[in-house]
Amino acid sequence: MRLALLEALNRARAGKREVCLLRFLDTHEEALVVDGEPGCGGPLGEEVLAAARAALREDRCRLVETAQGPVFLQVFNPPLRLVLVGAVHIAQALAPMAALAGYAVTVVDPRRAFATDSRFPDIALLDDWPDEALLALAPDRRTAVVTLSHDPKLDDPALEVALRSDAFYIAALGSRRTHQKRLARLREAGFTGAELARIHGPAGLDIGAVSPAEIAVSILAEMTAVLRRGKAELASREGESAS
Repeated sequence: MRLALLEALNRARAGKREVCLLRFLDTHEEALVVDGEPGCGGPLGEEVLAAARAALREDRCRLVETAQGPVFLQVFNPPLRLVLVGAVHIAQALAPMAALAGYAVTVVDPRRAFATDSRFPDIALLDDWPDEALLALAPDRRTAVVTLSHDPKLDDPALEVALRSDAFYIAALGSRRTHQKRLARLREAGFTGAELARIHGPAGLDIGAVSPAEIAVSILAEMTAVLRRGKAELASREGESAS
């Protein structure tokens, strides 16, 4: 690997960016795709670029045949993280599910009676105020943030930090009426309609979930859909289902 390419790869990884290293097996050339766009290296055809974007989206290395010959795509994505605000029953179900799906899970709740090791075995717990915890955790584009406490004093500050971050999925538990009140408060805090549209509220896919475990399944499913397909495609599919 050329030194310039290696340095570009290391910079991108240090910056927690999504990176795909492309190795053209016939020519032995190499190139990078960073956050879905061409980076260091030679020119890339649309076919190769689309394959690299798909590999990044799916977190999967692969060998693809293209008009530029066979290309090996090696993915270097930052780790997936999930921050749950509110150590409630839904969090107890969602945390281990998300861990099984490959997320490093952190539960944030200053109420120490809720955030205990016995209720959340093998899960990282923080008893800081949610906004302080989120600032320290610095959500990136591989981080999901879900507020579950039903308490605006806990949820709203966390959402404010999340909305100023690159978190790929932001969601808040509560009814539609509760969510509208939440949006009104956040507008008063200075957030625009486009920024507030990033919040999935009520959190989770509409699958008729009732129990905490079912609600956790709906949230993890929606989070997965946004991660793998993007919010725009998810909204389009939901619209098709409703019509």
